[in-house]
Amino acid sequence: MDAPSFTAHLRRDRLVAIVRGRDAEASLRAVLALVEEGVGLVEVSLTTADAAGVIARAARELGGDAPVGAGTVVSRDDLLRARDAGARWFVTPALGPGFEAAAEQRLPVLAGAFTPTEALTATTRGATAVKLFPASLGGPAYLAALRDPFPDMPVVPVGGVDAAAAAAYLAAGALAVGVGGPLVADAAHGGDLTALRRRAREFLAVVGRAGEAS
Repeated sequence: MDAPSFTAHLRRDRLVAIVRGRDAEASLRAVLALVEEGVGLVEVSLTTADAAGVIARAARELGGDAPVGAGTVVSRDDLLRARDAGARWFVTPALGPGFEAAAEQRLPVLAGAFTPTEALTATTRGATAVKLFPASLGGPAYLAALRDPFPDMPVVPVGGVDAAAAAAYLAAGALAVGVGGPLVADAAHGGDLTALRRRAREFLAVVGRAGEAS
C-alpha cells in the first residue's frame, strides 16, 4: 500500500480500529471479527502480546482485502519488525525514530502529534495524515481550531473517542477517527466477541451517517 491508497482508505472508511491485547489469540480473533463486520482498517498495537505474530497471521488470513496496520511504532526496529510481519501501514505516538523511518522509506504513516507545530512538522516531513493524540485533551473544539490555519491537513483524532465523540470529530473536519477501548474493550484480552461485533456495527453506523452528512 502506498500513501495515496492509505489516504483513500481513511477517506472512505472514516474509522481505524485499534487492537491492543494481552492475549495473542484473542487479539487475532478481534481483528478478524472487526473485518468481518466491515471495518476496513485495523491497527494492531505493538504493545499487544506477540504483536508481530498477530499481524503476520491476520495479514495471511485477510490478504489484500483489509490491509493490517501496526501501531505504537516508536523505533526504527519497531517499524522494520512490523513491516516484515506484514503490516501495510503504520501509526506512531509521536514524531520519533519510528516516524522518521517510515517517512524515509515512504511508507504510509499516521504520525502522532498534538500541537500546531508538531502537526505541521509531521505533514512537511512525510506523514500521510496526522494522528491527533491524545485527542481527548482538546476535543472536537480543538480540532476545529487546528483546522482554521490548516484547513487541508488530514487529521485523525485518537484517544478517548467514543461514538458520540466520533460523530463530533467528523463533523469538525476529521478525515477519520481512531478508536481503541470504546470499540474493542476487553475483546483483545479474551472478552466477548459478540459485544465487539455489536459495537463495531454501532461505530460503522456513526461514521456512515457522518459521511452522508459531509
